[in-house]
Amino acid sequence: MVTEYRNYIDGEFLANRSGALIDVHNPATHELLARVPDAPNDVVDQAVQAARTAQPAWAKLPAIQRAQHLRAIAARLRENVEELAHTITAEQGKVLGLARVEVNFTADYMDYMAEWARRLEGEVLTSDRVGESIFLMRKPIGVAAGILPWNFPFFLIARKLAPALITGNTIVIKPSEITPINAFEFARLASQTDLPRGVFNLVGGTGAGAGSQLTSHRDVGIVSFTGSVETGTRIMTAASKNLTRVNLELGGKAPAIVLADADLDLAVKAIYDSRVINTGQVCNCAERVYVQRKVADEFTSKIAARMAGTLYGDPLAQPDVAMGPLVSQAGLDKVAGMVDRARAAGASIVQGGRKANRDKGFHYEPTVIANCSADMEIMRKEIFGPVLPIQVVDELDEAVALANDSEYGLTSSIFTKDLNSAMRAVRDLQFGETYVNREHFEAMQGFHAGRKKSGIGGADGKHGLYEFTETHVVYIQHG
Repeated sequence: MVTEYRNYIDGEFLANRSGALIDVHNPATHELLARVPDAPNDVVDQAVQAARTAQPAWAKLPAIQRAQHLRAIAARLRENVEELAHTITAEQGKVLGLARVEVNFTADYMDYMAEWARRLEGEVLTSDRVGESIFLMRKPIGVAAGILPWNFPFFLIARKLAPALITGNTIVIKPSEITPINAFEFARLASQTDLPRGVFNLVGGTGAGAGSQLTSHRDVGIVSFTGSVETGTRIMTAASKNLTRVNLELGGKAPAIVLADADLDLAVKAIYDSRVINTGQVCNCAERVYVQRKVADEFTSKIAARMAGTLYGDPLAQPDVAMGPLVSQAGLDKVAGMVDRARAAGASIVQGGRKANRDKGFHYEPTVIANCSADMEIMRKEIFGPVLPIQVVDELDEAVALANDSEYGLTSSIFTKDLNSAMRAVRDLQFGETYVNREHFEAMQGFHAGRKKSGIGGADGKHGLYEFTETHVVYIQHG
């Protein structure tokens, strides 16, 4: 029997009154894995009202007690790593080792945010008046809505839930309809703790349905979304109706700059790791390379050989694969179309360049494309697949200018042994993050934030935590 999940609202898994269900399939085998509810508007409203009712009492709890609830959930996650990792791999297609990392990182993130219970800070400001003190306090916003993507679906639950809850907010989560099973399993484990009713709620559904209802709901105080620029734009429009605060992590087109003095073996490994991770379906993946002419042929040859040696397939049937399938037929068709158009525009396919010849699974060959130019779609639009386009440059300033000539501004990297070159790039690159001589992958204590169309606000660390607070200034006349 195929499992049918239920919405989790006010501490209970509720019967699906509407009867509308969404099928969830394995992208490697096309097997039907489960069905999840497609929540209608009244059910979404019920979840928001449950969160709204629970929020005042939750906010009054000392932060250290809220932290204990986060730690309890983290403990349940660690007790179920293998089951959760297999669930993520089955519905999303990432390799099993990475799925395990995602579960453990999610638990660590819950614990990390719990540590902020004794670190939440306000400010004391100097007054212009005699006998007056000015206090700036940080307070919860109210009800948060977390709308998740499909590429790191489990971790993104924690990235939205943990900072929201530790700062005194309650939350309603809507997972992607492509990869929702892991979120319902998260809810199952959370329900086995003493988390108060209504603090965390989960509804299934589409972006156009449940997602739209959440983003336009008058009782939602902040919408935190990770996904595409197009969807982020629609969320801003919906949220503007109530002037609801938005926190958006959107697309990326991360440049990697390789200078002639770089350690090429290090650059090849780091860029390769940043390209094939999760089959290239990561917003901060290295999406384009600018390599200095002197080492362009050597770099291209080495990265092409590394990509050619990538073992890919069904991660559950072949545990040693480095790459699984793309998440959907639409994703596969998008990647194939971009490569075909690059070839037609004059780019050279050095490695790969085709849909894989497999009976099942949305597989695309690991691909390297040379002779690319700045006007090509492949250098400007997000690929979200195992494809690496390369453009040759003569100088660092040229590489930085080309890197900045983009509507995106999430992550970037540079490979060089010269500190001056690295610091010039750091100064001039118009991106939220720059990695020097390493792969693209952020730390939970940092601040993952983009510029331009890559987003508004950010996540992680102190600054990501305070995205879920608002300030309250108090003037006290005394003496």
